[in-house]
Parts: sequence; structure tokens; C-alpha cells
Amino acid sequence: MTRIILASTSRYRRELVSRLQLSIESLAADYDEDAEKDALGAVSPTALVTHLARGKALSLGASHPDAVIIGSDQTVEIDGESLGKPHTPERAVAQLSRLAGRTHRIHTAVAVHQRSSGRTEEWLDTHELTLRPLSQAEIEDYVLRDQPLDCAGSYKIEGVGIALFESISGRDFTGVIGLPLMGVVTLLGRFGVSVFAGAR
Repeated sequence: MTRIILASTSRYRRELVSRLQLSIESLAADYDEDAEKDALGAVSPTALVTHLARGKALSLGASHPDAVIIGSDQTVEIDGESLGKPHTPERAVAQLSRLAGRTHRIHTAVAVHQRSSGRTEEWLDTHELTLRPLSQAEIEDYVLRDQPLDCAGSYKIEGVGIALFESISGRDFTGVIGLPLMGVVTLLGRFGVSVFAGAR
């Protein structure tokens, strides 16, 4: 049986990948994201998330050479700029104030790597999302309620955060939450891993 590792301890990604009902271990990536971002300099948001997803998957390859390792990263793009996790209520309010009444994109990259085979496969999921016009009081109430401090863009769309939006356009809604499962299934299939026992 192929060993599968999710190079993340994110509760959102662990919950998502558990839906596939595969035996998948969750391990922290041995990877300094901040240092990588500094080293990369000015790159597009899609190039950034793809690079970071790949780096996370590769970071565990040496210690787990035969495993199939899933790495993922996500960013919100507005005006060509990447918005990361706010970490504080004040920054969350500022991010949502900037996004309110506007359309932005959320990019989620997945990389699947197996060191023993020397292969890495990648997937990029992009959604366009439009927030409703929101008052300062509505934004502050939402942040207080949902505490989206560890979420890029400062919203948890799987909860009450859905009420912030006018429209969402994309191919895999799980990508907005943090891990596009259709992409994960496709990439795992390229390594001979199937969700269904009878699949060929």
C-alpha cells in the first residue's frame, strides 16, 4: 500500500482530505515559507502559491522517500497583490474592508511529490469571488463571530462567512476552503492511488 502524507497540520486541510477516506498521515512541512517568500521577491500570486506548495511537498521527501506527499498553499489576490492570513482582528477587518463590494481571486495550488520516483505533479485551482457591499459594523461583527484570523482573505466560507458573498465562480468549491479535492484525486491517480478499491 502506498503511504500518503499531507505536508500540513492545518485543521482545514486535514478535515478536507479526510473526506476521501484514504489513510493519509498529516505531518508539518519542514519548510520556511517566510524565507522562501523573501528569496522569491516579486512574483505573481499564482507563481507564489505553486512554488510554496511544491516546496512543502519536497521538504518531506528526503525523510519519506517512498511516500506520496501532498503539499498545498493558498493566497487571495486583489489588485495584483497577494493577501495572506491576517493573524489579528484589526488586519482581518482591514482585509475585508478592502474586499467588500469587489471581486477578487483565490488561488490554491497543490503539488504531489514522490522522491523515489523523482516525480512531482501540480494543480492550480482559481476561483473568482465577489463580496457584498459591507458596512464597517457588519465586517467587525463577522470578524468577532467567526475569528477568521488564520484564513487568507479573512473569511471562513464554510461557515457564516458564506453570507459575505454575492457570487462565487470556480470548478472545485473545496479549493476555496483550502484544498481542491478534485485536483488531489487527479494527482494521486497519476501515482497509482485511487479513492475507490475497484478502480483501474
